[in-house]
Amino acid sequence: MKQKSIRLSGTGLMLLTWCLAATALADEPPQIVTEICGGCHGVDGNSIVPTFPSLAGQQTEYTVKQLKEFVSRKRLNVAMEPFLPQLKQADLDEIATYFYAQKPAPREVGDAALAEAGRAIFERGKPDAGVPACGACHMPTGEGFTRFPRLAGQDQEYIKKQIADFRSGTRNNDRGRVMRAIAERMSDQDTEAVAGFISGL
Repeated sequence: MKQKSIRLSGTGLMLLTWCLAATALADEPPQIVTEICGGCHGVDGNSIVPTFPSLAGQQTEYTVKQLKEFVSRKRLNVAMEPFLPQLKQADLDEIATYFYAQKPAPREVGDAALAEAGRAIFERGKPDAGVPACGACHMPTGEGFTRFPRLAGQDQEYIKKQIADFRSGTRNNDRGRVMRAIAERMSDQDTEAVAGFISGL
């Protein structure tokens, strides 16, 4: 009985060692992340540039879709242009899976009162203005779902720019018509408030 117990413990230790090794391997960033993506978005997916999105924890399906639309030029972005040749040859699923596994870094809320006003819009919308609750699509905690992107923890400036781009029609991929209609009904103060709340999620 004692020998059997030792054998089981050894097997368990071997399995634990294998799992830890596999996890470490999965956490290794793909080459394109270290050489290309990490320069703007951070190797761990946490961008330090306010207008560049953080990709840590971002929904895999959403990231793959955006990368494909950059490559096909359905979504245009000047900052992404130089990297399209590398993206065409890269494993987009590998990039998206890696970033999804990274831990989003917390951000500080700049204006607590404004962010609280943003919470009301995020959670309940503005029915009188025809603005639905952001959390209805992006989930109550902002983590997103499949093709609905994670918003939680994105920099306030990035969120504001995306809303502005939807409003102007500069960004028309994804659910462009829906987001444009929503953005057009949001005042600058609404945008500022929602962006402030989202960055602190």
